[in-house]
Amino acid sequence: MIPIDELVLASANTGKIREFGQLFAALGLRVRPQSEFGVADVEETGLTFVENALLKARAASRISGLPALADDSGLEVDALSGQPGIYSARYAGEPKSDVRNNAKLLEALSGVSGIARSARYWCALVYLRNADDPVPLIVQRCWEGEILEQPRGEGGFGYDPLFWLPSLGKSVAELGAEEKNRLSHRGRALDGMLAALSEMTQR
Repeated sequence: MIPIDELVLASANTGKIREFGQLFAALGLRVRPQSEFGVADVEETGLTFVENALLKARAASRISGLPALADDSGLEVDALSGQPGIYSARYAGEPKSDVRNNAKLLEALSGVSGIARSARYWCALVYLRNADDPVPLIVQRCWEGEILEQPRGEGGFGYDPLFWLPSLGKSVAELGAEEKNRLSHRGRALDGMLAALSEMTQR
């Protein structure tokens, strides 16, 4: 059983807020976005997804007074030596733009074909009981796929229109919300986090 009935989600990304809200709603857990508490985006100075997630969670928990959940997610492309990685959301610079990020990715992969277009989404999910929690729960999961040569689908956000799932014959942007939540790196990380929270309550 989850030891809380609400938490703050350390994100201003509307796509993530929507997805986490859907994922937690079935559990009867209220997810409150950090904007409700006036929490500003923190500077993501970490060199890994986990480090950045911890920075975001600590700031949100400290200001809200609630347990905090934060994720740092991104796309790792083999042909680009793991880029855009932790810079996925701002790959094409500021202001952040999914359209410009996707265009830059396609340009970077121009002339690349076959297995070299293999890629994976990563999600590092962090839960803090409070801002000074010395033992955060950390779960990381990935979602394997390939990068298309042109966008497909209207759903999702970020690189979803370019992220191809060979086993399904669809891009992520062509998946329904329920199917995406079940299969995605974020959904699977959440499953792992819920299992960790359950174990924590049994100690």
